[in-house]
Amino acid sequence: MSTTTTARTSEGADTEGAQTPPKKPAPRRYRAERRPNRIGFNIFGLVAFVVMAFPVYWLVLSAFRPNSEIRSYDQSLFPTSITFDNFVRATETRFFWTAIQSSLIICVTAVLGAMVLGTIAAFAIGRFNFVGRKAFMMVLIVVQVLPPTAMLIPIYVQLNSMGALNEYWGVIVVYLVSVLPFSIWMIRGFVINVPKELEESAMVDGCSRMQAFWKVMFPLLAPGIAAASIFSLITAWNEYLFAYVIMQDNDKYTLNVWLMNFTTDRGTDYGGLMAGSVIVAVPVVIFFMIVQKKMAAGLTSGAVKG
Repeated sequence: MSTTTTARTSEGADTEGAQTPPKKPAPRRYRAERRPNRIGFNIFGLVAFVVMAFPVYWLVLSAFRPNSEIRSYDQSLFPTSITFDNFVRATETRFFWTAIQSSLIICVTAVLGAMVLGTIAAFAIGRFNFVGRKAFMMVLIVVQVLPPTAMLIPIYVQLNSMGALNEYWGVIVVYLVSVLPFSIWMIRGFVINVPKELEESAMVDGCSRMQAFWKVMFPLLAPGIAAASIFSLITAWNEYLFAYVIMQDNDKYTLNVWLMNFTTDRGTDYGGLMAGSVIVAVPVVIFFMIVQKKMAAGLTSGAVKG
């Protein structure tokens, strides 16, 4: 009897242990714990957005305000009167159209050259093993660390010896070399993410190396090239120091140097200066809107590996 009772007792204990499921944390409590953190991150992101967007908002607002309102001590966050006289004065300022021409020639040529050379160099680094490959990649990183002002005098002396001062091609070379290292690194991330088998299969089908690159690799590298091109254009378009030092004629100044016309001994024409700054920013904004989809794909898919 005792043996039978003990067996039943043990079976009952086993049955009760098997029927008792492990306790799981309540999902509502978990969500309640995460909600304050999410709210805090949202508030922080909103504050950061306001801090970064307010100067741009004030720039655009001042571009449509008359100078009397801009210089007034009573300022408001919302426009009380709107005028387009600032833009009229900006477009009628001396060397405005020549500055647009100079900026377009220099920046477009520098960006196109950087994309061509950067794509070729990134393909070579990502696909082939050659002597000095790692050293070359380290040099690209070191060059980006150096401040531009430290290289101003050596570059000026070198361009002077080459006869490149006051010439478009002198500034183009400087801008191209400035944006090339970052472009190579970004496009290289896409090159190493593309399987080699795609090129090999294209060459098995009869394509040459160049045809395989153009038909297979180039479409896959388009997001990376778009992202690198917008960075290169912003860097070249907003550059001021080298354009001011290398160019010596007023009719060859870029738009950033042209903005100095609004600051004279009599004072600063803040309305014209703000309107000119808005005009300078418009081409980059338009280009960004055109390539924003490819740029977003480029920043999130290929440039983070390697």
